[in-house]
Amino acid sequence: MHVRDKLAEEEASGRPGISFEFFPPKTAQGVQNLYDRMDRMHALGPSFIDITWGAGGRLSDLTLEMVNVAQSVYGLETCMHLTCTDMPREKVDAALDAAYKAGCTNILALRGDPPREKEKWEAAQGGFRYAKDLVKYIRDKYGNHFDIGVGGYPEGCDDNRDVDLLIDHLKEKVDAGSSFVITQMFYDVDNFIEWVRKCRAKGIKVPIIPGIMPIQTYAAFIRRSNWTKSRIPPEWLEALEPVKNDDAAVREIGKKLVADMCRRILDSDVGIYHLHFYTMNLAQATRMVLEELKLTPSEETPLHRPLPWRQSLGLRRRGEDVRPIFWRNRNSSYVARTQTWDEFPNGRWTDSRSPAFGELDTYGIGLKGTNEQNIKLWGEPKSLKDLSEIFVRYIEGQLDRLPWSEAPITAEADAIKSDLIDLNRRGFLTINSQPAVNGAKSSHPVYGWGPKNGYVYQKAYLELLIPPYLIDEVLDRIKQNPDLTYYSINKSGQLRTNTSDSPNAVTWGIFASKEIIQPTIVETISFLAWKDEAYRLGEDWAKCHARESPSRKLIQSVMDEWHLVNIVNNDFHKTHDIFDLFKGLTVKNLDVEVPADVPADGVTSESQ
Repeated sequence: MHVRDKLAEEEASGRPGISFEFFPPKTAQGVQNLYDRMDRMHALGPSFIDITWGAGGRLSDLTLEMVNVAQSVYGLETCMHLTCTDMPREKVDAALDAAYKAGCTNILALRGDPPREKEKWEAAQGGFRYAKDLVKYIRDKYGNHFDIGVGGYPEGCDDNRDVDLLIDHLKEKVDAGSSFVITQMFYDVDNFIEWVRKCRAKGIKVPIIPGIMPIQTYAAFIRRSNWTKSRIPPEWLEALEPVKNDDAAVREIGKKLVADMCRRILDSDVGIYHLHFYTMNLAQATRMVLEELKLTPSEETPLHRPLPWRQSLGLRRRGEDVRPIFWRNRNSSYVARTQTWDEFPNGRWTDSRSPAFGELDTYGIGLKGTNEQNIKLWGEPKSLKDLSEIFVRYIEGQLDRLPWSEAPITAEADAIKSDLIDLNRRGFLTINSQPAVNGAKSSHPVYGWGPKNGYVYQKAYLELLIPPYLIDEVLDRIKQNPDLTYYSINKSGQLRTNTSDSPNAVTWGIFASKEIIQPTIVETISFLAWKDEAYRLGEDWAKCHARESPSRKLIQSVMDEWHLVNIVNNDFHKTHDIFDLFKGLTVKNLDVEVPADVPADGVTSESQ
């Protein structure tokens, strides 16, 4: 979706919008950490994000990768920076083509900063001298596919302090085809408002988005202000100087100062409806300002979900509206596995795509984090009770992930939390679940998704690991309830099921003037693909520990011997029939610790 259209929606709604800027980190670990942070900051409700472009295209490949990941994996509408500096035309063409293929429809066209070794900026051979030339080139080559933004400078830029002349240049960029403006950071509200009035008087009618720099530390605040030559109001320095060595106090005072600045901007008469935050790849200071402004999603203003799962914005994926439930908590893995799909007829799931799951090694589906990080997070379990308590801590919100879940447990699990805790404390290890929902409003803060004034439904679902000596008992109990269907499989691939080989919708929605949407399903072909991934994740967890350690042997034994089972209650009025299946059943020898001298392949649930 174009930024200009999002801005129009925000103006019409009367609720200000927000967006975030990120930059490419220098290390691989920094990139992965930033992806995790971008994913978490998605919950703050940005209309879009933008990703910067290094001078001379130095980090251009990483920028393009991040744009693709943000769009395709995390479903974040992304605006890609593109600069003229040291960029020959063929490199600009390659960048635009990559953005197009990633589904990116927004570009921020900038001249860029000169490389440090050059005293004066000059165009690369065959390149562009000014941002207006880049804007015109993109518009001529791609028509209206890209929405094009440009930079604005209320206090002048590094090599030109003549604000009025820069406004003339801004008008030229808008006339060349730009449809929105994002300003450089500033702290002087009066000057910004006066600058906007001058822009309007010059005939610049497109939306202007103020660039907001939250205050992380005093030193960074001063450094960035000096770098951009931004005027700092004296009262800000008076408030911050006494606590400059206390980072927490600086953030607390800075939160109020920046939030008050934002309120003045939004309350002014110059028509500002959106705030763009320069995050510096950090979350805390930005989140604090948004909370102070009450601009984070809440029960009164929930983050709208068009579908129950995070939707990809990849070029060929925007119409996708069906997904297997197995990847409910592994969004990035699912999108990575299926990124080469070239068929989405009407956004429907069909068996023709089954080969697109590919080989496991093709995709980044393995366990996240280093061995040391994962041991610190999950400890060193030596008994099944230790193992089950890790799952209980996750359900209670004390852990932010499990090997099979990339994110913290959601509020949806509150309805079945006590059942999940009880089941895990009896030794059954739950991986995925949802309660039954019978006609919740599509605006419901927990269960809602889709257009307004609709109703959503879902069947109770449970996925868990069961030891081999209990599997027959559990499956026999399932067969006694005609509303229950299941899939059961072990590591070697022995599949048992009581279903036909057709997709079973486990969530659906009913909306005005639309056919019934069934976005989440259970079906055989995807379960078989998920089985390989699920056992691989458990084995990766085991390998975090030393080869002869009790923890490695314990986790590996569960992966080698236990069955992966999913159960659907097809009566969407009922939740607890699934949990009632396990009444009176407890995994034996929960407290028995694995001795360090037992061979790795000699620990099974039967031998404990």
